Amino acid sequence: QIQLVESGGGTVEPGGSLGLSCEVSTDQFVLWPMRWYRQAPGKERELVASISSASGTITYADSVKGRFTVSRDNGKRTVYLRMTDLLPEDTGVYFCQAPLEGLWGQGTQVTVSS
Repeated sequence: QIQLVESGGGTVEPGGSLGLSCEVSTDQFVLWPMRWYRQAPGKERELVASISSASGTITYADSVKGRFTVSRDNGKRTVYLRMTDLLPEDTGVYFCQAPLEGLWGQGTQVTVSS
């Protein structure tokens, strides 16, 4: 089956940076728009960023604009989320998603605390 494998989560202090990766196990990745979601305890899942198949269209949630950068490398079949100036409210489980296929990664925990 097609798999989305996430990595890069961890614990950082406020103001720190962290990079997430999501590798997809199919060549079809080059055709897919991709999304990053996050879910904090007790809150609904939130769309963080989206990127089109050729990176021509990129969107961010207002809460992360100016701090997060989504990118992709189609040759590596990987989508990235670079997070900077992290805030405690950025804490949560981060998921990558292929929205047209309804596929999700397993999630990776990001904790921002002092």
